[in-house]
Amino acid sequence: MAISQRNKISVNFSSVGMTDVVFNLLIFFMLTSTLVHPSAIKLLLPKGSTQTSAKPLTSVSITSDLKYFVEQQSVSIDDLEAVLKQKLGDKPDTYIALHADKSVPFENVVKVLNIAQSNNYKLIIATSSK
Repeated sequence: MAISQRNKISVNFSSVGMTDVVFNLLIFFMLTSTLVHPSAIKLLLPKGSTQTSAKPLTSVSITSDLKYFVEQQSVSIDDLEAVLKQKLGDKPDTYIALHADKSVPFENVVKVLNIAQSNNYKLIIATSSK
């Protein structure tokens, strides 16, 4: 009379569950990486304590040597209004983020403020946290 075990433990390894986990992580990291907007323009922003919840549609940057950028595109101050109109059109409640180096004279910031006001754009002045 032979005695046999009823509950045998399988020594086979199934990688199906691990493949699903890795695939889901891949999708998650691909989606979250598209939400990050790296800025290649180096600016020293002034310090601020409040944050806004509005999401700007584009950004205008002014470097310390008074060069203007719309996102990553270099523009002159004379062409800034035309580039913003082309990029944004006449959408209501359009927010623009203004990134100005802290050494930029206030006069140059006011020029961008005037362009935004004349086109009914709302301007968010970017600051770094304290």
